[in-house]
Amino acid sequence: MVNTCPSDNSAAVDQTSFWSSGTLHAPHRVGWIIGGGCSALTVLISIVSVLGHCRNYTNRRQQRQILRILYMPPVYAVISFLSYRFFRDYTYYSLVEVVYEAFTISAFLLLLIEYVADSASGHSAENAIARKEKRRLMIPLCCWRYRPTKAYFMYTVKWAVLQYVIFRPLVSIVGIVCQALNILCESEGFSVKYANVYLEAVDFVSISFALYGLLLFYSLTKDELKGRRPLAKFLSIKLIVMFTWYQSFVFSALSDRVLKATQYWTTTNIANGLNALAVCIEMIFFSALMMWSFTYNEYKRKPGTPATSIWRPLWDSINYADFALEIFGSLRFFLCGAQTATNGNSNRPIDFGEAFGVSGRKRPTVADPLSTSENNHDMQSYSRVTSK
Repeated sequence: MVNTCPSDNSAAVDQTSFWSSGTLHAPHRVGWIIGGGCSALTVLISIVSVLGHCRNYTNRRQQRQILRILYMPPVYAVISFLSYRFFRDYTYYSLVEVVYEAFTISAFLLLLIEYVADSASGHSAENAIARKEKRRLMIPLCCWRYRPTKAYFMYTVKWAVLQYVIFRPLVSIVGIVCQALNILCESEGFSVKYANVYLEAVDFVSISFALYGLLLFYSLTKDELKGRRPLAKFLSIKLIVMFTWYQSFVFSALSDRVLKATQYWTTTNIANGLNALAVCIEMIFFSALMMWSFTYNEYKRKPGTPATSIWRPLWDSINYADFALEIFGSLRFFLCGAQTATNGNSNRPIDFGEAFGVSGRKRPTVADPLSTSENNHDMQSYSRVTSK
């Protein structure tokens, strides 16, 4: 028998609107004003930043990713305001809201790759990585080592991050269906009787892979990223996720303890409403931080050069064909029997360890057997596949 959730909403429904003179409580009106005003200000700040890049669209490969990242605060602010206004459907809005996190993290990885490519000969990130030596993975996998010069490295890093673009929307879609069937039950925490715990587990594993791949690439290329403020850029993205998650946890913990139900709002409604209202306020500061971190001043067009039409940059930013190509390229590489780099001519499919170039053996005391010519062969193999 399927367990259904107890309702998070009260039986009484307030039918009044903001403009009516009905029984709507004053705190609700104040919340609407604060949430709506903060969301509007966030959108305004983001529009200024986005238009700055659109009118100075001098580096398409980098700026299309920047525009996608700049959309994050207004997306979160607007959806949070809607979830506050229509609080009885809060779960649906929250499941839609977190989807954009996956696109933002993936866009940030592709932006870092473009930054690294700018620092290398031939404007190729692979040429910059070709200078790197074999090193240990980060905690908690530090007992293994990987070789960045392997052709498989870039594919694995990209797939580790871009898989989140697939799994996060799927988790949200399944969550919306479960909520409609009344079996999601977020308010019950991690009870194994309901679907929420299983979806949260899938999401946790997926985002863990994504963040690990992103941090691995950053730690490998931090020297090439100097002067680009990569840490400020990363924090402006990740702090949004951290703030929303932790404050949601705090407000949920206060339910039935500090927060008390009203005629129209249950304690769960109040906790969700406070979280949504806090997000609306916070997005003002995050949109300003992103305006500074992702400033368009780095891309200002030369004097006398006409301004770019805003429509092409906007289309580039919402056209995710490059994501699809990166995902397809990585899948094709791993699933279609790519050659191993063990001897350079084997045709058997690679396993994960070979694909990542990892090894559990201790670092040898003698010179590494992989020669410079083999390094070049690996990077050439990557270049041939990506050019197809």
